[in-house]
Amino acid sequence: MITYPVAQKSFQFEILYQSKISRARVGKIHTPHGVIDTPNFVAVGTNGSLKALANHEHQALNVQLMFCNTYHLMVQPGTALIKKAGGLHKFIQRSLPIITDSGGFQVFSLAYGQVAKELKGQGGKKHPSSVVKVSEEGVIFRSYRDGTKILLSPESTVLAQKDLGSDIIIPLDELLPYHVDDAMLKASFARTHRWEKRSLHAHLQQKQHQAMYAVVHGGTDLELRHQSCGILSNEPFDGFAIGGSLGCDHQQLINTVAGTTSHLPSEAPVHLLGIGDVTSLEQCIPYGIDTFDSSYPTKVARHGMLLTQNGPLKISRQAHAREFFAIEGDCLCKTCQHYTRAYLHHLFKANEPTLASLASIHNVHFMMRKMESLRAQILCGLI
Repeated sequence: MITYPVAQKSFQFEILYQSKISRARVGKIHTPHGVIDTPNFVAVGTNGSLKALANHEHQALNVQLMFCNTYHLMVQPGTALIKKAGGLHKFIQRSLPIITDSGGFQVFSLAYGQVAKELKGQGGKKHPSSVVKVSEEGVIFRSYRDGTKILLSPESTVLAQKDLGSDIIIPLDELLPYHVDDAMLKASFARTHRWEKRSLHAHLQQKQHQAMYAVVHGGTDLELRHQSCGILSNEPFDGFAIGGSLGCDHQQLINTVAGTTSHLPSEAPVHLLGIGDVTSLEQCIPYGIDTFDSSYPTKVARHGMLLTQNGPLKISRQAHAREFFAIEGDCLCKTCQHYTRAYLHHLFKANEPTLASLASIHNVHFMMRKMESLRAQILCGLI
């Protein structure tokens, strides 16, 4: 049985140490359901569950913040049902903090593709049947279950997140691919900021001890990013998330992050939406990113990719068939403590679902361990 901590009534970001050589810092985000050490990795559990892991398993892995998707939970099982169950924490049996997005990401992912493909220059093909209409009112989606039209407005997504009771909520925004023309980018930029102000107004009517992060936009146009920071910093948001298109390659990602964080208030937490591979973590933390969310560790785990200090390891390779030792000798995750590479190779070749679970346990543990190391490096003056 899960025991719930005594609720802290206020959201607070505490900076414990500011690097003297970069914008990196070590801190703590205090929420009603516990503390998040920063910088930190936020595991994505779209439907209220990390793929191939039960919620008690990733809590044991010290996943301090979990990211859930409001759009998917609206479609199934419905936020009204989750509210009746006592909120998302009780519904999924998680006692630690949860952050939810608005569903605005689907405007991009259903219509244009995924962020990972965007960064590889593979995004941009529109699928108009997925998104019926984007207007000042909001976005009309078709349900992936039965094709029913669903309206996501700034107000409705906030109310849905109130039903969920997440600790941190994200306002509705529109994410466009990097290659759109200036006129389309600027029109979306203006509309997104109007949506965010409407979302904030709806949130402040019934805060319920929840925090709201503003989403900084502007694509790869650093002047627009600067403007977005100025607009949003004048509103009483609790933190900031860097959203919108981050470019078509990792260099544009870094340039966009660097050109954004320098214009944000230093006392507020900064989250980078949808980015969580190891290289990006290492490159973005020096620019002041406090939290990152991604499905990367569990997604690659399902394909037999194991994260190690020496780089990704493909367990499907025949070379691992006779390796009767752990993925990493100094790893304390349950997978490494109990199973060998040879056994994991066998599970992959036999197409056993157990492999996805064991690989996910290791990969999530690796990410938590990596973040501990990065926090230590900041404290030692190395970042």
